[in-house]
Amino acid sequence: MLSKLEEISLIAKCVAADDRRAFGRLVEEYSPGLRRFVFNLTMGNASLTDDIAQETFIKAYGAIRSFKGASRFSTWLYAIACREYANALRRRSELPMEESLVYTTADSANDAHLAEMRHDIQVGLRALSPAERTLIVLFYLEDKPIKDIMRITNMPEGTIKSYLSRAKTKMAKALSDRNI
Repeated sequence: MLSKLEEISLIAKCVAADDRRAFGRLVEEYSPGLRRFVFNLTMGNASLTDDIAQETFIKAYGAIRSFKGASRFSTWLYAIACREYANALRRRSELPMEESLVYTTADSANDAHLAEMRHDIQVGLRALSPAERTLIVLFYLEDKPIKDIMRITNMPEGTIKSYLSRAKTKMAKALSDRNI
């Protein structure tokens, strides 16, 4: 993980000298986390994940001069990804979901349990609206604090907490309905 100083140095090189190598280093550093985040938002749609991640980095490169440094670069990047995800939803009247996500076959009881947990998470996430899914993924799967989520989504703290509470209830209901 880049230190705050390394991050600022790379961003300064991008802004001052249009250093594409410096931006490439930022992409290299933040791509895995961003892709994981988007993959969860798109419910495992790999091609849509690729499109959104690529568009996010293109937009970030074009707007890097507007990065103010009030938060970490990753927070700013996730905000762009959220907007790109919303744009993708608008472009498609319904987000195409891959019904059967590919999991490796379970060789042991632990692998079977892990595969079942992943499936349960996907079932729960499918029950949510895009906004609720975004907040759940940011808070629980990406482990972002509420303050960062506020910066990423531009939502007030109370709204985020309310959505998270409602989303947890919806997920629990979806899982209990599935097990009946």
